[in-house]
Amino acid sequence: MTKPQIWVASFLMLFVILFILGRVTKEDEVLRKSPPSGMLGQSEQVSTENLSGMELMSVFGCADCHGTDLKGTTKGPELKNIADHFSRQELINYLRNPSSFMNSERFKKYREQYPQMLMPSFNNKDVKDLGKIADYLLSR
Repeated sequence: MTKPQIWVASFLMLFVILFILGRVTKEDEVLRKSPPSGMLGQSEQVSTENLSGMELMSVFGCADCHGTDLKGTTKGPELKNIADHFSRQELINYLRNPSSFMNSERFKKYREQYPQMLMPSFNNKDVKDLGKIADYLLSR
């Protein structure tokens, strides 16, 4: 073998070893990782059956925009007095399809106050989970 061939073979072997190590450590990482606190994608399977409404809000990423204490941030409004504006079923419907509520006066003000921000649709989430969130918000 010539010297260039030896160098190419060495780099190729090193690449294969690093690739295998990367795959092995990535699998270990996935097994140890807990559910993310941000929004979960449709393909991610996390059991939410035993979570409370407050915990579900954390898992779904509500605190990212509304704050950890739900007192609002520059990204989203404070979540208080929800019962003054929504029934349980209306709130669940809102969470499933927020854009259908955007023509009301209340949401026109929010669009002015929070330009470039959109409430995400949670129509891919279990209605039971949205019901837990609605119950939590309506009881605050």
